[in-house]
Amino acid sequence: MRRRRRSGGETPDRRPLFSDPPLEMAGPMTTHQTRWSQFGVLVTVFFFWGFVAASNEILIPVFKNAFGLTQAQSQYVAVAFYVAYTVGSIIYFLTSRLIGADVLNRIGYKNGIALGLLISAMGTLLFYPAANAGSFGLMLSGLFIVGLGFSLQQIAANPLAIMMGNPATGAQRLTLAGGVNNFGTTIGPLLVSLAIFGSVAAGGNVANIEAVKTPYLILGAAFVLVAVFLKFSSVPNHIDLEEIARDEAEDPARLAHKPSAFSYPQLVLGMIAIFVYVGVEVSTIANLPAYLKLPVEQGGLGLDISMIAPFVSLYWASLMIGRWAGAAGAFGAPIGVRRMLTLLLPYLAFGVFLAVNSFAGYSVGQFLLYGAVIVVMVAATFASRGNPARMLLYFALCGIAALLIGMNTTGMTSVVAFISVGLFCSTMWPCIFALAITGLGRNTGQGSSLLVMMIMGGGLVSWLQGWVADHHGIHTSFIVGVVCFAYLAFYAARTPGLLRRQGIDLDKLTAQGGH
Repeated sequence: MRRRRRSGGETPDRRPLFSDPPLEMAGPMTTHQTRWSQFGVLVTVFFFWGFVAASNEILIPVFKNAFGLTQAQSQYVAVAFYVAYTVGSIIYFLTSRLIGADVLNRIGYKNGIALGLLISAMGTLLFYPAANAGSFGLMLSGLFIVGLGFSLQQIAANPLAIMMGNPATGAQRLTLAGGVNNFGTTIGPLLVSLAIFGSVAAGGNVANIEAVKTPYLILGAAFVLVAVFLKFSSVPNHIDLEEIARDEAEDPARLAHKPSAFSYPQLVLGMIAIFVYVGVEVSTIANLPAYLKLPVEQGGLGLDISMIAPFVSLYWASLMIGRWAGAAGAFGAPIGVRRMLTLLLPYLAFGVFLAVNSFAGYSVGQFLLYGAVIVVMVAATFASRGNPARMLLYFALCGIAALLIGMNTTGMTSVVAFISVGLFCSTMWPCIFALAITGLGRNTGQGSSLLVMMIMGGGLVSWLQGWVADHHGIHTSFIVGVVCFAYLAFYAARTPGLLRRQGIDLDKLTAQGGH
């Protein structure tokens, strides 16, 4: 029997998708409309994730010079930060098993995000003694604790963003949140670079290390303020996961009600997909500075460390560009307006990159032709027609092409090709996340924690590429990303069939969102 469609308003036989206070006290109202005031508060945490993650790419070459590290050893920055996600997720998973209930169902989604922010704030405090002592180990410890707090925030915020409205547009809402994340990634490298290089005229390594503490202490204070603001905001603390699972299914009778998240193949394969996706996204930019420093005769640009910030900024801005394009479907506008937004928003995001870097004093003329590369991404977005599996497939194929072009060219052509990987990684996180938790119902929180656990790929794949670079050259090392994209193409092709066997048709679900 097919489920009846809703247009909003009251449905007396159902509980609300969101409730605060807890579900037992909730009334009968439910809606498919996105609550944008609540959503706006939620996405502030996405900004912080991006700011810190992108700033790490400035720290890597600075630490490499200051502490005399190899390329592989310099990637310990990424390893410490991203493996913290895995440790945090394991703690979450084991705690849920110990108390016999999902942690977020017990303490609430909003409370979980606020707690995660406070944990991250504690990590930023370590930057003060670490910078004063010039200790690489303490720096890594601080980043690890920041990442530990981020893991809890991610576990709570990602499914919450997907579920704050119509399930058909969940991936687009998460893409929109990712666009805010990448505003943080765009300005993060510039501000941290300014703090490190702009505050010390001599530019000595020890002084540069000491300058790291200022932006991170400010960031810690911001974490605390947002945690307090979030606690007293109207962001929902509890969600009805079984109701959402029924909304996702074409035939609710065929839904797979399984005792563990591990029983869902879309999640298990999605865990690997998150691992390799974060891996290729982070490893590409984590190793790009070493390529930019190569002499021109070796294929690089021969840049000084202090001049790499706009290139790192463009890479992360590329994710913002792609996510702004992919987020157009999250707005309940007519289809013609959404198509126009898909064309205009990525160039608006590109304009933000140009403006921010110009304001920071960097020359942006060399990046203007990048606007032509954006056309390829926009075409792939239109071709996907809002289907997350189709979008993941097209973007994975484009990512493979970009890396192969970069590996077989030199100079600015090669650099632009490598940077464009950011464009094609842009919507992968929301696509994978939405595909992996679709149909999980009450297992959604557990599934989310398992997906966040696999963010460790950002550190491990970066280290692997660094090892390949040490032994076979930085140019050749980007083959690691090609392998990652190949698996993502496989996952995109495989998952729709798995969901159909559970009564979920992605094309029909997407059509309900008006795409």
